[in-house]
Amino acid sequence: MKPIKAGLLGIGTVGAGTYHVLQRNQEEIRRRAGRGIEVAMVAARNMERARRIVGEEVEVVADPFAVVNDPEIDIVVELIGGYEPARELVLQAIANGKHVVTANKALLALHGNEIFEAAQAKGVMVAFEAAVAGGIPIIKALREGLSANRIESVAGIINGTTNFILSEMRDKGLDFGTVLKQAQELGYAEADPTFDIEGVDAAHKLTIMAAIAFGIPMQFAGSHIEGISQLQAVDIRYAEQLGYRIKLLGITRRTVVDGAEGIELRVHPTLIPQARLIANVEGAMNAVLVKADAVGTTLYYGKGAGAEPTASAVIADLVDVTRLATVDPTSRVPHLAFHPGEMADLPILPMEEIRTAYYLRVYVQDQLGVMADLTRILAEAGISIDAVLQKEPGEKARTDIVIITHQTREKYVNAAIGKIEQLSHVVGQVVRIRLETLG
Repeated sequence: MKPIKAGLLGIGTVGAGTYHVLQRNQEEIRRRAGRGIEVAMVAARNMERARRIVGEEVEVVADPFAVVNDPEIDIVVELIGGYEPARELVLQAIANGKHVVTANKALLALHGNEIFEAAQAKGVMVAFEAAVAGGIPIIKALREGLSANRIESVAGIINGTTNFILSEMRDKGLDFGTVLKQAQELGYAEADPTFDIEGVDAAHKLTIMAAIAFGIPMQFAGSHIEGISQLQAVDIRYAEQLGYRIKLLGITRRTVVDGAEGIELRVHPTLIPQARLIANVEGAMNAVLVKADAVGTTLYYGKGAGAEPTASAVIADLVDVTRLATVDPTSRVPHLAFHPGEMADLPILPMEEIRTAYYLRVYVQDQLGVMADLTRILAEAGISIDAVLQKEPGEKARTDIVIITHQTREKYVNAAIGKIEQLSHVVGQVVRIRLETLG
């Protein structure tokens, strides 16, 4: 059987890795796919660099539309990233009856509903394992491996840049700005790291996982997003003393509020007990914890970025598409695990209705009655205290009081923080970090 022909849109880090792994393991891949997979065309802005990577046997073009419109190309591999022209290119490829493999989480989180609808109507596949957690096969696990389960929650460290920064801050006691600069020098962080450090990248990935886990449309606009740029080294140190690690987590779970079911969709710094495996994921590694009714809790761990780990996921998608290219479209695994007519219309819950525990750090004048005022305000809000850490007074007879609460609703904590900050002996704003036991 003749090889299936793929066209690459972009040949940067992941594109080059994909080409090299395909070449190196071509016989193994052919045996798995049932036929060869070859890169026949590459679209690249830097054509000279692209030719150095692929040689003279692969056609290199400057116009990506030349790839999606070429009748000889069977599968378009979109690796240029961003929203446009990626969206237009993917939709044009689908309109031309071509299958698509993409690593573009931002594109899918915002435009996935439109793209999957178009692919369904045309009878082609859109595969996207590489869009979430690099080389970890979490999409396949959620969509296929756990298909017997009612998935209850997904929580993950799904951005390697922020995990590297938090690991360095904890290990070395450095502040955020210093570690960010180091991460940029080492290549872990982009020159403009906003999407990573402000949690947007993680929210894109979480949106995709939530859609597959619960059979809901992509709803990125409903996600709550907080990054790590405001996180202070002192809070990482206090968390350690209390038996916790701070990680940037993406969390999505089924929740019932006032008798109605909804979906939590949130990214923020989170305290996790040190005993949890996911709390000990360090450096640029990723990990995803899935809780389901039949299998219980499963953990998926590995490299979340890099040329060859991400290429591994891209090529796995290429193999899947090659295997299923001639299969009746109605017999293929649905893009979001559930058949389009069976998608649920569950709302994304507002953050005020979320229930979790909290770490609160209050900087106060060390004087009589401070602790009594804090406990009174929390009690009036219906918030119970699990643990308290009070430091010795320092400069100007001021000190930190750290309170760990039991689970409560976010809106009650918001109200309590508002009252605490009005106390005359409280200096500045209360630091609030959410806490998940992940038990």
